[in-house]
Amino acid sequence: MGRFSTSETVPYDQSPQWQAQTGHLVWQSPNTTNAPQKGTIWSISQPCLSVMVSVGTMKAILVSRTGGPEVLEFTDTDAPKPTDDQVLVEVDMAGVNFIDTYYRQGEYHARLPFIPGFEGTGRVLEDPQGLIVAGTKVAWCDAMGSYAQQVCVPRDRLVAVPEGVSSEVAASMLMQGITAHYLTNGVYELQEGDSCLITAGAGGVGLLATQMAAAKGVRVYSVVSTDEKAELALDAGAYEVFRYSDNLAEQVRRHNGGRGVDVVYDGVGQSTFSESLEAVRPRGTVCLFGAASGPVEPFDPQLLNTHGSIFLTRPSIGAWTSEEGEFAKRAQAVTQAIVEGTLRVRVTGTYSLADAYIAHRDLQARSTSGSLVLEIPKD
Repeated sequence: MGRFSTSETVPYDQSPQWQAQTGHLVWQSPNTTNAPQKGTIWSISQPCLSVMVSVGTMKAILVSRTGGPEVLEFTDTDAPKPTDDQVLVEVDMAGVNFIDTYYRQGEYHARLPFIPGFEGTGRVLEDPQGLIVAGTKVAWCDAMGSYAQQVCVPRDRLVAVPEGVSSEVAASMLMQGITAHYLTNGVYELQEGDSCLITAGAGGVGLLATQMAAAKGVRVYSVVSTDEKAELALDAGAYEVFRYSDNLAEQVRRHNGGRGVDVVYDGVGQSTFSESLEAVRPRGTVCLFGAASGPVEPFDPQLLNTHGSIFLTRPSIGAWTSEEGEFAKRAQAVTQAIVEGTLRVRVTGTYSLADAYIAHRDLQARSTSGSLVLEIPKD
């Protein structure tokens, strides 16, 4: 049906456009690929407004050379121009994720100079196809260039922001929310009675994955670094919380009836990988979805056999939203759960765009919990 839940129907009109009607977004194109049913409307947070498209320059974070947080330069740069497959958006807030640090450091490659940032929220400035009315409040992820006043977003990576969802939550809900969703509902399809171990359990993905797993009746073991983070993990639904240590796997097995867990979701990487292999049951799955402590060193695949023919995977949001309608399905599941109150996005840090380097520094020091966002200036 699309990315947002249907709230009512309105008389169908043949004009191919998006319209605002009493604060709703209405799809009215009968011939557009993957269009929802006639008259379907999706709620948005405010009625659509007329917005002038700005041109010229804009404030942004620019990476001209790879390196530490200090290479994040707050500067003026050319404003982007959308292609027919993109929508130009004025950014209100941008989410901060570990993937941004990977690109900044050069672990993932982007052509220099580039503007980092993969998700955010804001209002539509221009849709070259004329389908989405200017002023519509949207959120997105998997769109490079979000650390800026304007960004061009592929239209298939946009969702309308439901009424009542704050900008802080909207800016940070999709990248981490969709990641948590494909981890627990795709990479390893958790079932009631399963057990899982989540490293970085008080991080943005960790807290969301814990909530999703616990809601399925899964026994969740979480790994954190501080007492404060332990409380956050327990509040999210963790059954037991551990500290990082050399005998982590032993502790997990002791609390899990002497048996390894069915799946390990490891977002830390280098420093926890060995314990992750030890903590999983024979023929279980180790899902390496991040590298907060650095990338895992090359190893002999025979190691997987030694630990009981375990499965190792390194998933990505691109691969797990690549099939027709997959992004929409996962985005809808996340946003609907947020609206219903069954999924809580905990935003613990808001930084100015100029202080993006501080946000990166704090994130990589692993001194933060939950989600971080950047507030984008309007002038």
